[in-house]
Amino acid sequence: HVQLVESGGGSVQAGGSLRLFCAASGNTYWPYCMAWFRQSPGKEREVVAKSNSDGHTSYADDVRGRATISQDNARNSLTLQMNSLKPEDTAMYYCALTGGYCPSRWTEYSFWGQGTQVTVS
Repeated sequence: HVQLVESGGGSVQAGGSLRLFCAASGNTYWPYCMAWFRQSPGKEREVVAKSNSDGHTSYADDVRGRATISQDNARNSLTLQMNSLKPEDTAMYYCALTGGYCPSRWTEYSFWGQGTQVTVS
């Protein structure tokens, strides 16, 4: 059974940086996809960045160039480095995992963490 636990959120001033961590356990899928999503009040959950087990990464247009997603070689953690943060980055950030290659919609991901709040002022 896959479990995901996020950490690293917090409050930061605009222009600052944060690093989010997702500790994964119980993953036996191969290939698999891990991703960061975010959701702010009244908005649909949206993808921030995705990382396949083959190393391929992709980013949402509004974070490309400001975000870096990475996995460790043991497949047990996912990191999101966010720089030049903007107030519109304020949201609850979620780590997700699913078997196979990265789907587009959040509804297609099988496993989710509880989320970590990022607030940019």
